[in-house]
Amino acid sequence: MYEEYKKQAKEKMDDNLEAFKNRLRRIRTGRAHPSFLDEVTVVYYGTSTPLSQMANISSPEPRTLVIAPWDTQVLKDIEQALVRANLGVTPQNDGKVLRLVMPELTEERRRDLVKEIKKEAEKCRVDLRMSRRVVNDEVKKLVKDKVFSEDDQKQLNNEVQKITDSHNREIEELVKIKEKEILEI
Repeated sequence: MYEEYKKQAKEKMDDNLEAFKNRLRRIRTGRAHPSFLDEVTVVYYGTSTPLSQMANISSPEPRTLVIAPWDTQVLKDIEQALVRANLGVTPQNDGKVLRLVMPELTEERRRDLVKEIKKEAEKCRVDLRMSRRVVNDEVKKLVKDKVFSEDDQKQLNNEVQKITDSHNREIEELVKIKEKEILEI
């Protein structure tokens, strides 16, 4: 039972960390990467379909993404979806493929992106603390109901804190990597 709560805490924190990684991927660094379009969906025959399932997305140059749909009939739909996604980049349609050229980042925009990353990291830390608190509160109730001893509670709280600290270190590493990537000219 003790391991179950430890596992529950780790799973919740892993989910929080994965969500943070996904938010970091969406932050544009000036380099083109196909994952930049992971969240874009296109209405295709009445169904909202992820762009990656209906087109080949490549990055032939560091700042360019090329979207080659398998069915050229949906080129306009993809273009509209990209505009609706509000990515800060205007698609260029040549009749066969769409090109997205990422603009150079200004120094001011780079600093803003670093602030945004740090804000996202803090949100993730808050989520980690919430996950820790939920598990600790559940264990506290079990101690009150005499299912766990106070020693078990202290030991479990220490284990959960170690998991939290480990995840916080990983957040810091991810922030450092992304910050370096953004500030690199």
